[in-house]
Amino acid sequence: METCGMSVIKYILFIFNLIFAISGVAIIAAGGIVLADVGEFSHFMDGKILAPPVVLIVAGAIVFIIAFLGCYGAIKENYTLLLAFAGALVIIFIIELAVGIAAAVFRNNFSEVMKESLRYSMKNYSQSQADKVAWDDVQMKLKCCGIESERDWIEAGVLERGSLPFSCCRGADETTQCLESTVEVYSEGCYLQLKMRVEKNARVLIGVGIGIAFVEVAGIVLACCLAMAVKKEGEK
Repeated sequence: METCGMSVIKYILFIFNLIFAISGVAIIAAGGIVLADVGEFSHFMDGKILAPPVVLIVAGAIVFIIAFLGCYGAIKENYTLLLAFAGALVIIFIIELAVGIAAAVFRNNFSEVMKESLRYSMKNYSQSQADKVAWDDVQMKLKCCGIESERDWIEAGVLERGSLPFSCCRGADETTQCLESTVEVYSEGCYLQLKMRVEKNARVLIGVGIGIAFVEVAGIVLACCLAMAVKKEGEK
């Protein structure tokens, strides 16, 4: 006969796993939104910048699946399933912690990596259609010009002297000649805009990661408590 304490833990764990399943969907959504936002300018992004949201999406899918394992183990009071559930949560927690540490370490040099990517791509603007499209896209969408400013285009020497890509001018199209001297040139560089976007999304990922980490720790504790209660009940 199950004790009152074990019954309470069982139903708390069951409710917890329903919430956990919903949080898995929320994690997938958060990762997808961040990936879409940053991935829009993936031409200039290092793979390490795009990796965290991808990992978050995968983790969310795993969390969603594992939540059902926890629900089933709690209702059936299955000792093995409950331990498997707790073990799976520990593994996910370790993976998320490792990704977080890697992201924190990479954060110190990602700025220079992005700058170097922008410089390299700018030099190929006239030779590579992919670089041309990427630069015009980022400059029009973020309303920016060059890396730090429009002077980067002049110093790079990839266009005629005094000329800028059409995307550096407000309301311009490919038939428009954009000159450094015109008042329509965007005054801000694209590097700062991209950096701000990456950092904004990093804060979202960190917030979601911390939140789900607390949920996972609570799930591990509850699953272990119920597993121990089930084991003791079975030994009577």
